Amino acid sequence: MSLVSQLITVGLIVVVLALISFLLAKQYRKVGPNEVLIISGGRKRTVIEPDGTKRKIGYRYRVGGGTFVFPFIESVSTLPMEVIAMDIKTPEVHTHSGVPVMVTATAQVKIDSSDHSIRKAAEQFLGLGRDGIRDVSMTILEGKMRDVIGSMTVEDIYRNRHVFAQKVIELSTADFERMGLVILSFSLKDISDTQGYLDALGKPQIAAAKRDAAIAEAETEKEAIIKSSEARKEGEVARLEAEALIAKAQWENEAKKAESQTLVNQRKAQADYAYELERVRLSQEIKKEEAQVQLIEKEQAIKIEELEIARREKELEATVIKPANARKYQIIAEAEAEEKRAQAEARSKAELLKLEGEATAESIKQKGLAEAQSLLEKAKAWEKLNQAALLEMYIDKLPDLAKAVAEPLAKVDKIILVGGEKGPGASRITAQVAEVLAQMPDVVKSLTGVDLKEYLKEKMSPEKKDETED
Repeated sequence: MSLVSQLITVGLIVVVLALISFLLAKQYRKVGPNEVLIISGGRKRTVIEPDGTKRKIGYRYRVGGGTFVFPFIESVSTLPMEVIAMDIKTPEVHTHSGVPVMVTATAQVKIDSSDHSIRKAAEQFLGLGRDGIRDVSMTILEGKMRDVIGSMTVEDIYRNRHVFAQKVIELSTADFERMGLVILSFSLKDISDTQGYLDALGKPQIAAAKRDAAIAEAETEKEAIIKSSEARKEGEVARLEAEALIAKAQWENEAKKAESQTLVNQRKAQADYAYELERVRLSQEIKKEEAQVQLIEKEQAIKIEELEIARREKELEATVIKPANARKYQIIAEAEAEEKRAQAEARSKAELLKLEGEATAESIKQKGLAEAQSLLEKAKAWEKLNQAALLEMYIDKLPDLAKAVAEPLAKVDKIILVGGEKGPGASRITAQVAEVLAQMPDVVKSLTGVDLKEYLKEKMSPEKKDETED
């Protein structure tokens, strides 16, 4: 089989299937919730009536929704289930008393939702629709209304409308049930006649009502006048009493105001006097506090000044006195160290000489004697020096001593002097250096045991001076 033939076959199959689907879709019928779908044809079904009897029917129905209808076998119709409203007006109908009247009423009917009622309605109204149901219902209700009008007087119908409606419903219910219908409501709207009976029926009541109204109106006016007079009298009395009360209240108010003003003036005077006393007292306390504050400030200033003096003394001691003492102790320590070093060297040399032998000892002894003789001669020469020579030698050594004292100062980058006497810093440093030099005789005495001051004093005494000159 060629490809074209295959495509044609597939296309035909698709078309047939589509056509079948379309036909099946067309055969699925749907209705709303206010309609009944009646499907007639097909097999017969057995139903049970309310009295228990069974019978067969050749249709089925669906209330709302949808169902599939077999083509060529079943047919479909719809039956309305909504409420059908109607206005019913009867022609002139004689009442029980022979008075012709016309009645207008309204009613609402529909097909009952029970299975038995739906089957009854389908069998009687299928194809007639809403209009058919309305016409039949109006015919039944109109006839029942005529029956009820003939059994009641005009006064009964007019005064007991609900009784009239109830009788119409009771007489119509059986007929409506046989057709599968139900009366939802029925009410009498109007009753009229062409003979003027209803107007005449109402005239005595109208006249009596007017009479009663006039009498009531007169009585009301009389009572109103009486009550108005009494009210005016009571109002006048109340006004006079109120004015008297107002006058009394005003007088009492004025008296209280005067009394209150007196108390206010007294309290104000007392307050002013108390204010003045309090102001004076506070002024005195403020002055006392100010004096106390000034005293405390002075005491604090004195304490601060004392602390500043102590700080300056400590600073002077740390920057001047302690360094000088330290230098003094350093010089003493260096002298003692030099002496010990010399002694140690001497001991070392002595031991070395002892080890070298007896031969060199004699030479050293002779050398020592020679040196001793030289020192003796030198001492004698010293004794023969006059005052000027001693002073000259002492003065010649002063620059070396001053250099030795000032040498540590040359290594200092910056010197800050705090406290002390006012004046140029250089003169103060010079004075301190001179003070250190003045202490040199004491240093020499501590190192050598020789009191240079006493020696110079002895040498420069008048007796020695005369001997020297001689």
